[in-house]
Parts: sequence; structure tokens; C-alpha cells
Amino acid sequence: MTVHPGGDGTDGSWQAAGRDEESPAFSALLEDSVEDLYENAPCGYLSTLMDGRIAKVNGTLLKWLGHRREDLVGHRHFSDLLTIGGRLYHETHFSPLLRMQGEVNGIALELRAADGTRLPVLVTSTVKRDDHGEPLLIRTTLLDARDRRTYERELLRARQEAEHDRERLQRLATTLQRTLIPPAIEPVPGMEAAAHYHFASPDEVGGDFYDLFPLAAGGWGFFMGDVRGKGADAAVVTSLARYTLRAAAVSDPVPARVLANLNTALNHQVQEDEPLFCTVIFGLLTPEENDAGFHVVLAGGGHPPAVLLRSDGSADYLPTPGGQLVGVVPDAQFTTATLDLRPGDTLLLYTDGLTEARTRNPDERYGDEALLDFARSLAPTSAPGAVRALTALLDSFGEGLDDDTALLAMSVPPRER
Repeated sequence: MTVHPGGDGTDGSWQAAGRDEESPAFSALLEDSVEDLYENAPCGYLSTLMDGRIAKVNGTLLKWLGHRREDLVGHRHFSDLLTIGGRLYHETHFSPLLRMQGEVNGIALELRAADGTRLPVLVTSTVKRDDHGEPLLIRTTLLDARDRRTYERELLRARQEAEHDRERLQRLATTLQRTLIPPAIEPVPGMEAAAHYHFASPDEVGGDFYDLFPLAAGGWGFFMGDVRGKGADAAVVTSLARYTLRAAAVSDPVPARVLANLNTALNHQVQEDEPLFCTVIFGLLTPEENDAGFHVVLAGGGHPPAVLLRSDGSADYLPTPGGQLVGVVPDAQFTTATLDLRPGDTLLLYTDGLTEARTRNPDERYGDEALLDFARSLAPTSAPGAVRALTALLDSFGEGLDDDTALLAMSVPPRER
């Protein structure tokens, strides 16, 4: 079979016909004048002498501004087309930079139209030079930036609204957080007490809580706890734990039974996907006769042990081993420890944000041993003194302190000699 030039048994005449049909369009493109491309370009073109006087301007820019060509060419300067602010920027920044570099790209300016309206544009200018390198004129291209300016305004508005919402959320979180901790420690006769709460994030409600409150027959109850997680769910558990502990202590102030009542309350609120639990240490203060101090009974539910700073300069942990997390299992067991808080002694409770703070070594945590060494360096001290020193320690961690931290200290003033 003979193959013809067309490749399909034809002589290729259809290809020639196709070219003939397209040839008028191609001819129109080829005959399109350079002047027409300049005049009706989708951007503004402007040529000025080195002093800024307008020498040439295209029809697109004239249409944007509503000016006649004869009013601009030879009579006006480029800076005359700018707003007052744009003119100031042109004279102090744009023009000097153009003379120094020979070109300036993508500068945002505003033109002032004949009717007084403003037109945002992006300006690019280059200096044309002769064969000897001497500057002849300045060629400038202007792109309509009205759509971009609208987008930028919408973006700014959205950003401002987001920032407003974030500030509102921070205020709500801070207000909610402050309702979950006592505004001030109630004074205990014969004792000094101090507390501090570090908020790790202004956006999220933490789960640390504490309190010191009076009971019947001259006794006092106190507790320190830490709820799993953060946010609204943690706030619910924190509120439930705080008020359950106070109510349970009023009806039955035995520390282990107080924690058992809280455990029952949390188990009644159980959620299969998000179990509600916390660590708690609860204590009962009973004043001794002749201002000899206080007898203390502590019950621990998985919480870090308290620290006792003695008047003789020693300091040690008061562990409550075997105490289980509160709210995990229905029949949780809680252990107790007793001590006598004598004049000059200080009892310190804290949450694990302190011991888990990152030190200058990002892979290293502060830890239990470092805290005990720090306590020994403070002893003997008062409750306010201990809290001040520990607050300064927390501040020294900077961004390494990434969890909420609560402090509660109680001390018996030393007797006057």
C-alpha cells in the first residue's frame, strides 16, 4: 500500500486548508502594532525624564486616572500623580534608591486620580542608559493593586477578629481558672500560710488546685491536687474535686475517708473515653496546747509527697506510699502519714509542674532530688519565705516551665527567745 504525505491516505491537503483558515488570525497577531500593545496593555506604562517629568504615558494609565495626555506629558511629574504620603515616600526612599541601584521592583504606592479617588498600585521602575552608561530616562510599570488591597484589608480584618477572639478566650480562661482556686489563703491562728499559682498558658484552664479552710472544733483542712489534662474537661473535674473535698471534710474529716468520698464522686462521673481522675494530698491540722504547733495527718492519693523543712535546717520528703490515683478504680486505697509541725517548721505542698520543669538542658527535668536539695538550702524558713524562693525558682525556668504549678506552704512561727 502506498502511503501518501497526509499519513491517512490523503495528499495532506486538509493540513494546508487548516493553515489557510487560521492564517487570518495569525496575520492579525503579526500585524498587531507595538504602539497598540503599549497603549492598551493590561498595566500602566510611564516614561519620565531623570527629573521625573512625564515624557510618555499609555492609554491604560490615562484611563485609570481620568487625565488627558496633553495635561500630563511635558507638564507634570510622576510624583504629582501620587498621594501626599506616596509623594513623601517617593522623594525620600523610592527616588534615591532608584538612582543608586538603577531599578526598584514591586513598591506599593497610591495614585491620585483626577476625581480625587485613590488607586493602589505596585510600581516597578528602571533607568535606561545610553551607550556610555549615562542615564537617559526612567521607565515605569504600574500594576493595578485594588483587588490585592481589598484582600489585604479582609485579611487584616480577619486577623483582628481572631486576635479579639483570642483575647476574649484568654479572659474567660483566666476568670474560670481563678474561680477554681481560693482568692486568698484564710489566716490560721498560730500559723503562717502562703500560696502561689503559675499559669502555664493564658489560653487553657489548668487542672491544679489547692485550699486551706477551717473545720469544726478548731481544726483546719488543706489539700493540693492535680487533674489529668487541661481545658474545659479539666475545669469540670477541678471544680468537682475542690468542692467535694471541702464538703467531705466537713462531714467526716478523717483524711483517708475524705479521699475515698472524692474517689466515689469521680467514679460516678466516669466517662469511658476520657476517665476523670486526679492526684490529691489531703491534710488535717489540729492545734496543740500551749502554742506548741500543730498535729498533722496526711492522706495521699498518688500525689507527689509533701516536704517538711525543720527548724534545725534539715528537710525531707513525707511519703505516703501506696496511695492510688483518685477516680481510677472504685475501691482505691489511700495511705496516711502523721507528723508534728513545731515552731520553726514549714510544710510544703506542690504539683509536679515544678519537678518536671525543663532545665537549661532541654532533655533534663528538674527532678525530686534537686527540689529536696533546694529545700535544704532554704531551711529553716517560713511559709512566705519558702513560697517567695520557689516562685523565683519557677521564674528561672522560663519556657522550660510548660505546665501549671501550684505551691502551698504552712509554717509555725518560731518562739521568741
